[in-house]
Amino acid sequence: MLPLPIFEYHKPRTLAEATGLLAALGDKAMILAGGTDVLPNMKQGLFEPEHVVSIAALDELRGIGFTRDPGGLEHLVIGSGMRLSEIADSLLVTRVAPALAEAAGLVGGPHHRAMGTLGGNICLDTRCRYYNQTYFWRKALGFCLKKDGTACHVVKGGAKCVAAASNDSAPALMALDAELLLLGNTGERRVRAVDFYTADGIRNTVLRPGEIVVRATIPVVSGRRSAFEKLRKRGAIDFPLLSIAARIDRDPEKRIRAVDIVVSALGARPRRVRAAAKVAPGAAETGLAESLAAGAYAECKPLTNLDEEAEWRREMVPVLVKKAVARALG
Repeated sequence: MLPLPIFEYHKPRTLAEATGLLAALGDKAMILAGGTDVLPNMKQGLFEPEHVVSIAALDELRGIGFTRDPGGLEHLVIGSGMRLSEIADSLLVTRVAPALAEAAGLVGGPHHRAMGTLGGNICLDTRCRYYNQTYFWRKALGFCLKKDGTACHVVKGGAKCVAAASNDSAPALMALDAELLLLGNTGERRVRAVDFYTADGIRNTVLRPGEIVVRATIPVVSGRRSAFEKLRKRGAIDFPLLSIAARIDRDPEKRIRAVDIVVSALGARPRRVRAAAKVAPGAAETGLAESLAAGAYAECKPLTNLDEEAEWRREMVPVLVKKAVARALG
């Protein structure tokens, strides 16, 4: 059994206290929400914080409800401290953002969803077959670009880490036009989910040191439907080998207004399928799933950063895209 390293544990009572503490501790601290990924990674020597700041008990990060912006548009608001199981079971989320409810319901196993939070999943570390191993395994290999080493074992000679985004909520939030509220010691800022992730497997989000994801806001759009599909070796526990979020918007006459498809678990950042953006308003539904599946297949080229064969994962791209689009079309 791998033991946890020694660290000092902090449990702030308010969000302001948490951000102040994180600012004071700097890069010596790490945020702990549900702990389902942080703690195992600490045991493997991937994270080595001197301080752990728990935000699990902050009521300010809780809640699911509706709000309206100054223009009168309604939004679904989900606190980052909500458990994944709560999001999966929420009738509000299921009605407005079914892709997110489905994604939350497919994270890990029941015990992961009972502890893991939306904010933790949004900020989940990228994964790689050469990185997510014990210290002794990684040392025998000579370490890697992401941790303790200088070489990428996926892309020989590569100067950038290509560990894969593995957070199921990310493609769903991107496809649903979600906005994230971030709070640090210097104030708050709002970032669209599509702009939150970067192509750097070491630091794949735009989060600044000490910032906390407070909530996700999703616009309530009439005529919008969405769906999520996930590929993994087993029906539970496993991280995704591929994940797909599809969104279809229809006008009052039931004609297609817009389409968005986000593919993830291939590289450090979830990617929007360009073929979806090319679908013209009023396009016919007949053959749409097939054409988008073909477009996604042409665009997506998985790397050998996860355990299963990259070619098999690529062959599964059109299969899952077709299923997700077909379900979103209803």
